Amino acid sequence: MIGVLAGFTVIGIVILVGYIAGRLQIGGPTAPQALTGTAFFLTNPALLLTVVAEADMTDIFSAYVPVAVISALGTAALYILASRLFFRRPAAETAIGAMSSSYVNANNIGIPIAVYALGNATPVVPVLLLQLLVLAPTYLALLDLTSGHPPSVRRIISQPVRNPMIIASFVGVALSWSGLTLPAVLWEPLLLLGGAAVPLVLLAFGMSLHGNSPLSERVNRVDVITATVLKSVVMPAIAFVFAALVFQLDDQLVFGAVLMASLPTAQNVFMFASRYDKATATARDVVLLSSAGAVPVLLLAAALLA
Repeated sequence: MIGVLAGFTVIGIVILVGYIAGRLQIGGPTAPQALTGTAFFLTNPALLLTVVAEADMTDIFSAYVPVAVISALGTAALYILASRLFFRRPAAETAIGAMSSSYVNANNIGIPIAVYALGNATPVVPVLLLQLLVLAPTYLALLDLTSGHPPSVRRIISQPVRNPMIIASFVGVALSWSGLTLPAVLWEPLLLLGGAAVPLVLLAFGMSLHGNSPLSERVNRVDVITATVLKSVVMPAIAFVFAALVFQLDDQLVFGAVLMASLPTAQNVFMFASRYDKATATARDVVLLSSAGAVPVLLLAAALLA
């Protein structure tokens, strides 16, 4: 439980600094957009490349992967179904809502929680790789095609080579599989840029909170509540059922799988929404509310399964 509290304290302080900066208008009114643009095109790709390049690709096939895939896709499918049946949002907004309900904060808070609660970051690696190499490219492709760009075969085929985060992820995979090591003169700048990724996203998120409060926009309240409940309650429940009852993993693996599924929505979802200017308020509110809701869920999981 100490790890859970420590992880939330770390990101909470940086978000608070961003909120204060927003109140003081440091950087001006366009600072959040500037930070998210910098993160999207520069620092996040550098972070993804270095993380994936140093990962053992065999981890993606570990016992955590089936549970992570089922819980993420199952939760996203439930959101899409709810959107289709009840609040009928456009495709791009539905994609952001589905991502908000199923894309976890494996990097910023998952790593410290796994280290403190489990003693190592093993369960984070496959979840992070799954999100970087499968879920993020899929959602980004959907956003590209549903954000005012006419769909075409050429655009679909060229999509991976037009998105810096997707390019960086697959370059990292190539480096990992090949065993190649970049010279220090190239690797060190990438590490330096990647180190700025998390603070930039958290600061931008904190700045965006100034002048806004959760559920302040009535038009998206049902979206936010639906995504938050799915993320905070349904996704961990799906992970537990499949880890413990279907795949019958040992207690330590079940605990790790549930911890990963209980993580709040990643700030990257807000960054994607801001970048494409789609459902930004929904993404912001779900990140905030799921972060608050994840605390009791993670503490309960630690108390019952640790």
